[in-house]
Amino acid sequence: MKRSRINQAIKKMEALIEQCGFKLPPFCGFTPQDWQSMGSEYDEIRDNMLGWDITDYGMGRFDELGFSLITIRNGNVRNDKYTKPYAEKLLMLEQGQYSPMHFHWLKMEDIINRGGGNALIRLYNSAPDGELDKTDVKVCMDGRTFFVPAGTQVKLTPGESITIYPFLYHDFSIEPGTGDVLFGEVSMCNDDQNDNRFYEQLGRFPVIEEDEPPYRLLCGEYPKAE
Repeated sequence: MKRSRINQAIKKMEALIEQCGFKLPPFCGFTPQDWQSMGSEYDEIRDNMLGWDITDYGMGRFDELGFSLITIRNGNVRNDKYTKPYAEKLLMLEQGQYSPMHFHWLKMEDIINRGGGNALIRLYNSAPDGELDKTDVKVCMDGRTFFVPAGTQVKLTPGESITIYPFLYHDFSIEPGTGDVLFGEVSMCNDDQNDNRFYEQLGRFPVIEEDEPPYRLLCGEYPKAE
């Protein structure tokens, strides 16, 4: 994925966040130059992979298959130094993009439409062998519980949310013509390196082609403290 496209996605997400009236913590605005002087007092950001995360799932088709994310807060399941058991993210899906079918073994999360267009989330239970189960899916949305047939796309309009349980397959797309969507995610501690089970074999992080300087560093790019 080209760095120029990553920079473009970040700037577009910053604009949508501003439009929706959401305020980011200061570290989300740090420049690469800022990070050169950041000491060990910022190790929680480094160790827990807080900050920007732009992915094309290793497929090189970000405009079709991709997601833009910011992890705002998170614990760390591999480091007892950090005992925070919860996480929060913002995510942007652009019109025409798709985020592929996956589940989490451990994490339960609420996905919230924070603003923009209408989100579509397709749901399947996971069968014991990891395939898509054909049984009806239990849906929990803002205090309402109901069942839908396997493969149903549940619509989230701005302000609505859905609870995603472990082993519940889900993907993300946008209702055509409604515009980019800003999502919120409130969840248990997040571990993107080990707790994503994609239905199709995909990567999680992009291979970056450096065609211009970075506008913001991604969450795996921070220099170590001096």
